[in-house]
Amino acid sequence: MKRILLILLILALAILLLAAIADKAVTIVALGDSTTAGTPGFRSPAEAPPDGAGNPQSQYEYWIMQRHPEWQVINRGVNGWRSDKILRKFDSEALPYKPEVVIVLAGVNDLYQGRPVEEVQENLKKIYAMALEKNIKVIACTLLPYNNITPDVLDDMMVLNRWIKFYAQEKGLGFCDTFSIVEDPEKHGFLAASPDGLHPDITGYRKIGNAIADTLEEYLHSS
Repeated sequence: MKRILLILLILALAILLLAAIADKAVTIVALGDSTTAGTPGFRSPAEAPPDGAGNPQSQYEYWIMQRHPEWQVINRGVNGWRSDKILRKFDSEALPYKPEVVIVLAGVNDLYQGRPVEEVQENLKKIYAMALEKNIKVIACTLLPYNNITPDVLDDMMVLNRWIKFYAQEKGLGFCDTFSIVEDPEKHGFLAASPDGLHPDITGYRKIGNAIADTLEEYLHSS
């Protein structure tokens, strides 16, 4: 009986701790390209200052904050940016907000333009390292599919996505498989739904936001 009471007490304390962490105000900066910005339905505050333009539901950041109104998720995505541009802009795009966490979803434009996987890997390593050097936690996300992707680019994307997962696990980063969240379950490498063939629809952005929120909850609790 005493053992059961002890277990129940430990579970209650764990639930209270998780709730306290979940309710804590956290500043999060989202770095990336069009799928971070919210294209095609939304232009991010980085693209259309100061508050962005369009339908705010067409960005995954909106859905994270629906789950956690106490979190401030700052959308600094810019349509067309490659990983090397995000790397160069890290200090100016992330650091002014003094975030506890950065979300990194980047690299698809590199592959689309024929850049080698190894180059993207090096850029992502540097982005992750710059955040960690500033004591900023990192959520590493896999690249998203798009409907006119070529077989060669899809092969490169899968190599890169596997590497992101491995590297995140090796370095203790948060990891979210955003590729799988929006992929068509019956057509590999295609989006389940898209208004333009290149980007998720609002439902897709909602799914991404909820998946990243799940990752953040677990990651913030464990770190």
